[in-house]
Amino acid sequence: MFLEKLQHIKAFIFDVDGVLTNGLVHVTETGEQLRQFNIKDGYALQLAVKRGYHVAVITGGKSKGIGLRLKGLGIADVYLGVDSKLEVYNKFIKEHQLSAEQILYMGDDIPDLLVMKLVGLPVCPADAAEEIKAVSLYISAKNGGKGCVRDVIEKVLKIQQKWHDEAPSALEVGEE
Repeated sequence: MFLEKLQHIKAFIFDVDGVLTNGLVHVTETGEQLRQFNIKDGYALQLAVKRGYHVAVITGGKSKGIGLRLKGLGIADVYLGVDSKLEVYNKFIKEHQLSAEQILYMGDDIPDLLVMKLVGLPVCPADAAEEIKAVSLYISAKNGGKGCVRDVIEKVLKIQQKWHDEAPSALEVGEE
């Protein structure tokens, strides 16, 4: 069932803290919040964009750095400071004319739960909250911020025969 669902995916939606990052926030003396992103996740994200998938990030976080990192990977649909992920999800699928079965959503905690119950393929990192694991059709062997995003994107692109590139670029989108 999981492998069959991978074939229908046209869009990825990710949370940030605990999915694209390990969930730790370093706070500087000036109050700036710093996060770490995994470079392998970044490669997979920009490749998904290049291959024509819709990629969105929906987060309650408001850090300017999050937006800069994600826009640099070519992700156009970045929603920061979101109170209701459901509202943003509904807007996203309507705007891109997607059905629920075409969406892979990766979340890790309670704010993701409602949307994860609606999408065709809810997935999570290995260290997600138990409530999230209970609704996920796939639990990555990787923790948040440690390659779980690469894991699911790679699975989708491989089953749809869009992963391999004869002449891959070492540059990420926005580095040129």
